[in-house]
Amino acid sequence: MAKIIAVANQKGGVGKTTTCVNLAAALGILKKRILLVDMDPQGHSGIGFGINKKAGFPTAYDLMINSAGPLEVIRKTPYGDVLPASTNLAAAELELADIPNRHFILRDALLKVSDNYDFIIIDCPPSLGMLTINSLCAADSVIVPVDCGFYALEGLSALTSTMSTIKKSLNTKLDIEGVLLTMFDSRTNLSVQIAQEIKRFFPKKVFSVTIPRNVRLAEAPSHGKPIMEYDKHSRGADCYMRLADELISNNT
Repeated sequence: MAKIIAVANQKGGVGKTTTCVNLAAALGILKKRILLVDMDPQGHSGIGFGINKKAGFPTAYDLMINSAGPLEVIRKTPYGDVLPASTNLAAAELELADIPNRHFILRDALLKVSDNYDFIIIDCPPSLGMLTINSLCAADSVIVPVDCGFYALEGLSALTSTMSTIKKSLNTKLDIEGVLLTMFDSRTNLSVQIAQEIKRFFPKKVFSVTIPRNVRLAEAPSHGKPIMEYDKHSRGADCYMRLADELISNNT
């Protein structure tokens, strides 16, 4: 059965989707069976794996609202399997309000395919609405990307509070897999200070790998490729491969 990991942060621009795409691809390179689930209406995780949002096939919206089965929605790519999103997923936030057991739709769908994978990585939207709650109810754990900028801790208290509430009432197994420092620059005092503060805030929960600012990481999605395929010799590729190694080590 797969380890299901949600990647979440209420604050946008922290490298959440970049982490989902490249961590999933790195796990695939390390011979793990992976499924990348895009629960963000922007659909950027699917794009990062080369999925064309305009192709007309079923998406996460159909899974959540139209009772489509996961096997109808999952697409095969050279980098791993993807359950893609589309912009109409944004409407699901309202449409889910009247659906019974609405918190567990994604969980129940993923349970049907969980035995087919080693890791399922869920890209959550940058909000704490019903799509994120579904993702947290489906997940075993959460990776929290945090950029090493001035507003780094913004949104973290809201996320941890939501996780605590969900753990008490909806998903008792939910835990923090780890906090991932992104856009890290060891040459600046700000990055170093933010890293120290986050390690104090989340003792023993911060990944040893940090993700640097890297131009090649930013370029890769426009080519529909994860960084390991776009430039396997870049710093970004090396860091995400090391993150995948660390994740596997923490789960063995």
